[in-house]
Amino acid sequence: MPFKRFVETGRVAYVSDGPHEGKLVTIVDIIDQNRVLVDGPAANIPRGQMRLSQLHLTKFRLRFPFTGSTRVVRKAWSDGKIDEKWSESMWAQKVEAKKKRAALSDFDRFKLRKARQVRNKLRTHAFLKIKKKSRKGTKAAVTAPKPGAKKPAAKKPEKK
Repeated sequence: MPFKRFVETGRVAYVSDGPHEGKLVTIVDIIDQNRVLVDGPAANIPRGQMRLSQLHLTKFRLRFPFTGSTRVVRKAWSDGKIDEKWSESMWAQKVEAKKKRAALSDFDRFKLRKARQVRNKLRTHAFLKIKKKSRKGTKAAVTAPKPGAKKPAAKKPEKK
């Protein structure tokens, strides 16, 4: 199957737009093709409708009865340890890194740029050192004269 994340009851979603942007909610019911009923007890998001275009589906899914109450959703959320799983995911780590980068001051960006320059110099130096070492080993094997071969003639200086 090409799709692995479906709009279904219990699917945890990341809110990408609106007043609750950046929080996690659970789909409780499907209203129609474009809207779903969501509940976010852990993020203090009241039960309400959201457009599917505002949500990004995650790989997490909770198991609870169809149109379960907020209390049922909260219990399933804590039993499923969704907050812990989310914080360990690469998606959450990237979101956190993006927030940190956005909060940097001019001086912090300057320090970051200088640190990257130092890192890149060290990396380049180490790479060139390894490259030079590997060239020496292959150059000796490639340029070694074969027994019985003639030596190349020396170049004559040009006349002016």
